[in-house]
Amino acid sequence: MKTPLIKPVTADLAEIAQQRLDSLTKPKGSLGRLEEFARKLVSIRGEKFPPSPEKKAIFTFAGDHGVVDEGVSLYPKEVTAQMVYNFLSGGAGINVLARLAGSDVVVIDIGVNHDFAVAPGLVMRKVLKGTRNMRKEPAMERVEAERCIAVGIDLAREYARQGYTLFGTGDMGIGNTTASSAIAAVTTGASVSKVTGRGTGITDEGLAHKITVIEEAIALNKPDPGDPLDILTKVGGTEIGGIAGLIIGAAEQHIPVVVDGFISTAGALIAWSMAPSVRDYMFAAHNSVEVGHKVMLEAMGLRPILDLDLRLGEGTGAALAMIMIEAGLKIYLEMATFGEAGVSTEVP
Repeated sequence: MKTPLIKPVTADLAEIAQQRLDSLTKPKGSLGRLEEFARKLVSIRGEKFPPSPEKKAIFTFAGDHGVVDEGVSLYPKEVTAQMVYNFLSGGAGINVLARLAGSDVVVIDIGVNHDFAVAPGLVMRKVLKGTRNMRKEPAMERVEAERCIAVGIDLAREYARQGYTLFGTGDMGIGNTTASSAIAAVTTGASVSKVTGRGTGITDEGLAHKITVIEEAIALNKPDPGDPLDILTKVGGTEIGGIAGLIIGAAEQHIPVVVDGFISTAGALIAWSMAPSVRDYMFAAHNSVEVGHKVMLEAMGLRPILDLDLRLGEGTGAALAMIMIEAGLKIYLEMATFGEAGVSTEVP
């Protein structure tokens, strides 16, 4: 699969942004990572004074997983479709926090085993009705994995044309922590036990079973660590592929993308493996309690913005991090310089 050309951001604008930050009425560096966020936004957008994002969107990709048949989750697969309806009615955690962040929520049916009627806020891009059971066969065919990534790329381009300038990623899919752990293990080379957590809250016995299922799926399908599309095909998920594509498409459009939690970071890992320069365009929203999340972030060299013991998904962490990112930009754009305020600078 040929991915769009992703150009790394240049350091020039970051240096210019730092000069302005250092001229603001505060000790140099005193606003810590808020200054980092501002520098990064300036670099991504390619302009010294990028406007505050008036149109933001969190894309919550939904898909089912055949591996749920192996008893790796506390919840039945029907919950995926039920939660999609909850998103559409505005009652989920992501809806509440996106409203706080001033972001739209775009729900994408990319692989739910349910036929939805047309509804406001729901984007129909179904690639297949749930992945296959990766403990018994590859989760998808390669062409299906390619289509998932293409869905994400197309959405990034579509929403860029509509004037959106800040994206966030989110997910919904019972069983998707199992797929994400498999992706993390194969891509980073870490043991399955090191990157597998409790997901929906399974017991110690359930966790041991989940690890066994993932190990057996990897042994059966033999995903190639050097081929991210092969990994996505054999042990991934439709929503993970959609997230990977959205990140690639965002980078192509020079739009910053806030990557949510464990599942979103598995998608980011696929995107980064396909096009390493996408790292320049990503903000890691938070570090979740899923043990494999930190492993993936460290592999990409990304430092999370928040650490709040979150493990919900949906894009909730991305919504919260958007507030912090926008705060950094507001400081950069609106805070007075020493000269403007008539405040004496530090003694030489």
